[in-house]
Amino acid sequence: MSVQESTLSSWPTDLSAYCFEVPHSEDAVLFTSGKGIRLQDAGGRSYLDGLSGVFVTCFGYDCEPIKRAVEDQLRTLPFNPPLHGTNHAALELARGLVDLAPPGITAAKLVNGGSESVEAAVRLARLHHRTHGNPDKIKVLSHYHGYHGATFGSLSLTGRPDVGRFGPGLGGFLHVWPPDCLESFWGVPPEESGALAASIIERTIEAEGPDSVAALVIEPVIHLRGMAIPSADYLTRLREICDRHNVLLVFDEIVTGFGRTGSPFAAQTFGVTPDIMCVGKGISGGYAPLAAVLMAERVAAILGDSGGPLAFAPSHTYAANPMASAAGLAAVNLFRDGDFPARIGKLSEYIEPRLRELIGGRGTVRSIGLLYGVKLLEDGGERPIGERFARACLRRGLIIRGQDDWFVMAPAFVTAETEADEMLHVLAAALDEVCGSGR
Repeated sequence: MSVQESTLSSWPTDLSAYCFEVPHSEDAVLFTSGKGIRLQDAGGRSYLDGLSGVFVTCFGYDCEPIKRAVEDQLRTLPFNPPLHGTNHAALELARGLVDLAPPGITAAKLVNGGSESVEAAVRLARLHHRTHGNPDKIKVLSHYHGYHGATFGSLSLTGRPDVGRFGPGLGGFLHVWPPDCLESFWGVPPEESGALAASIIERTIEAEGPDSVAALVIEPVIHLRGMAIPSADYLTRLREICDRHNVLLVFDEIVTGFGRTGSPFAAQTFGVTPDIMCVGKGISGGYAPLAAVLMAERVAAILGDSGGPLAFAPSHTYAANPMASAAGLAAVNLFRDGDFPARIGKLSEYIEPRLRELIGGRGTVRSIGLLYGVKLLEDGGERPIGERFARACLRRGLIIRGQDDWFVMAPAFVTAETEADEMLHVLAAALDEVCGSGR
């Protein structure tokens, strides 16, 4: 049964009450169940998930330790009055996240999702400078072509032209070019792009006035550029520039965090510690909406006494929710105790050379941990080649993401080598269909 046949036979006839996340099409899937890294739809069709949902379900769809933790919490305390206190799971999760983070990160604020985490980081940066007598340091820089969320503040940080349909963003947000864009648009050699992009950022801070700039918010790896991976010296330079101008460095690790790059966070992978880290997606393994803002000691210091309780308001009704916190705590414990960095490294070493051989001359592979991006050679088709490739994979039962001239994969940490082989087999067939058989 094709995807289209499965879709037509399983959807309700009236969909008018539901607003979809993306435009509904013949490829839209009505999911009904999941086990391991496989999903099933209402028509009985099975799919291999090569994207971990959307960088989220790193432990698969039937992870017993996380399921038990959520079930136990549901039976004891599903919710607590957030204006009057918190719960044990939230306290333990905050400690677990700090312990996973790079040295110097000392506190965690639990929130509901990545967009909220990013907005909280901006509020925190501005509050930090105001508390230290610099109330005019309010501007925030971020990358063109980066993505930081779907709320209005996080969309204002997002440097993509397609968000312009909502009108002008909030004031005080400026965009700068990342190394990958310098390479693609102006032909800057990769060995020079990091230094040049960092220099442009410093010049921008100087032109705007260092006394007006609060923070620089970046994704260590830019997902919507087909997993653009910077050189380590780029992030090191940004750390130096931010220190020189009293600007807080914020890493948006919603995609890269929680083991996806091999280390707990990309900050450790690249050896650069930011002042604030936004983490989410895999933080709960997909078993509850959850994200967090992690902060360095000098930032946390404005929220309370050293070594004592911290407070950062206003917050949200479901922030540090007991059930979400229980899922996150179980996921953190599983990641720590299950030797997942080693497992991620082993699986990455298995997939990467095979993927590179498969792509051959039909594109360029970018790989770090279990994040894979492939820039395909444009062929002048009516639709973007990345989109066509993703649809060709979906027709064969493999979920990835494709857009513009790229596709990305992010297999679950629990993917078996035989399942990785299945993914690669589908990729090969889809590549032959969309890109031709030449390698």
